[in-house]
Amino acid sequence: MNVRDKVNRERRLLVHLLLRSVLSVHLALALWGCAVANQQPRPAKPIASPRPSVSTETNERSSDRIDRLASEPYSGSLSIFEDPKREDRLQVNRVMDVLGIKAGSSVADVGAGSGWFTVRAAKRVGSNGLVYAVEINSEYLKHIDKRSKEENLSNIRTILGKEDDPLLPEKSVDAVLLLKTYHEISEPVRWLRRMRSAMREGALLGIIDRTGKGDDHGIDPDTVVKEAQRAGFVLVEQHDFVRPDEVDYFLVFRVG
Repeated sequence: MNVRDKVNRERRLLVHLLLRSVLSVHLALALWGCAVANQQPRPAKPIASPRPSVSTETNERSSDRIDRLASEPYSGSLSIFEDPKREDRLQVNRVMDVLGIKAGSSVADVGAGSGWFTVRAAKRVGSNGLVYAVEINSEYLKHIDKRSKEENLSNIRTILGKEDDPLLPEKSVDAVLLLKTYHEISEPVRWLRRMRSAMREGALLGIIDRTGKGDDHGIDPDTVVKEAQRAGFVLVEQHDFVRPDEVDYFLVFRVG
C-alpha cells in the first residue's frame, strides 16, 4: 500500500468516526429531551362544575305546588256562552265598574272562550283602550278574531297562552277577569305569579267562579284566596251579586 492510499484510508476512517460521534450526540440529546418531558408535571384534568341537584325551574315548581285537582279545560261548543239573558244575570257592567274598567283601560279576558266578555270590555274601553283575549284553545281564538272583525272592534288582541303562563306583555294591563276559568288552571300559583308581572301599578284581578273541589268545575273561594296570597296578591273586595249567573262569588285582588 502506497502512501496515498494509506492517507485516503485514514481520512475515510476519520470521517466515519466523526459521523458516529455526531449521531451519538443527537441520540443522547433526544433521549434527554424525552426524559425531561416525562418529568414535567402534567396539567390536572379540569374538574367539572357540580350540577345543582335541583334546577331553578324545579325549585320554582316545587314552591308553587298545590294539593288539589283542577278541572279539564272546556273545549265544547261556544254557544253556551251566548245566552241572551247572561248579561243581565251576571251584571257585567257592574263587574267592569268594580274592576275600574273605563275608556282607555287595558284589560285581559283570561279564558276568553267565545269572546263574550272580550267584546263588551272592548266597547267600554274604546279606541284608546285595548283588550287581550287570552286562551289556550287556538280554535277559540280564531273565533274571537273573526268576531272582532265582524263587530268592527280593532282594539282586541288574541293571545295563545299556556296553562302556567298567560304570556301577556309585562306591565300591560289595568284589569284582569277570569270568568268561570280559575278552576281549570292546573298550576294556579305559578300562573298568578306570571300574571302579576303583566299588571300595572294599581291594577285589579277579578275571579268569578262557583264553589267546588277544583275538579268539578268549581273551587272553594278560600282556596282561591290562599293561592293568590302565595303568589303575592291581597284580597280587596268580595261580592256575590253574580249568583244569578250560576256562580257563587266574585273576588277582587290587588298586587300586595
